[in-house]
Amino acid sequence: MAGAGRYRRWLPALLAIAAMAIGHGAARAQTNESGDLSIELIDPKVLRVCADPRNLPFSNDKGEGFENKLAELFAQKLQKKLEFTYFPQATGFVRMTLGSHRCDVIMGFPQGDELAQGTNPYYRTAYALIAKQGSGLDDVTTLEDERLKGKHIGVVAGTPPGTNMAVAGLMANAKPYPLMIDTRIDSSAEAMISDLAKGEIDAGVLWGPMAGFYARKANPPLHVTPLVKETTGPKLVYRIGMGVRPADQNWKRQLNRLIQENQGEINKILLDFGVPLLDENDRPIGPDTAAKSP
Repeated sequence: MAGAGRYRRWLPALLAIAAMAIGHGAARAQTNESGDLSIELIDPKVLRVCADPRNLPFSNDKGEGFENKLAELFAQKLQKKLEFTYFPQATGFVRMTLGSHRCDVIMGFPQGDELAQGTNPYYRTAYALIAKQGSGLDDVTTLEDERLKGKHIGVVAGTPPGTNMAVAGLMANAKPYPLMIDTRIDSSAEAMISDLAKGEIDAGVLWGPMAGFYARKANPPLHVTPLVKETTGPKLVYRIGMGVRPADQNWKRQLNRLIQENQGEINKILLDFGVPLLDENDRPIGPDTAAKSP
């Protein structure tokens, strides 16, 4: 599952750090059988969130991302003050934020990542194909479609769909965009959308939340197709929860209850940002079915 996290850029952090954190967390967990959150949290009266200061649509230091909005929702439900600890989501993000006890939760964390303990998922989405409306590629549903042969397709290097594209014979004409970037000055997603608008590529493949957000901002809007029908290469659908320290079992249980009790409001925030939500049968979740769990 490691590939699921690479879209957030901090997954390549050193596994040795994760192992140390897990070991430390296990020791602390044994001392907190009472359910007392004051043992686990920096300040039980404050929801302290780890986030990137410039990584839309997820978060920014202006509070404009959907993870900012989800944090606001959770703080309201918990009747806590909300504070963010901002740090660029590159190698060392987990260690410098959650692992250093500067904050208590990462709002978006892929299931299966070993750098932190995941909550139950609060959404399920997929990498998606982006194309212009009426281009003849806007009804393509899989990278195996023959209509993509010979086309120039953008893909972020090192992400899972690159494997699917290679298997489908699409890499010869592909345009790669860098995975590891400084978000203060660059955005691979914005560069891909710009190239698509200018006709320098015929289509692009992006992680679902980015695809939906930037396609909606384009003029005219672009068509987004979640890639749920792949039969070769890795599956491109992932569940996303939240990340907490391995020792923080009671905090994890409280977040799980919040997710369960507020799934409808969570889905509405995600849909407002264009996130292509999927149910467990890979069917799209829209406003009419927004109360469903991922």
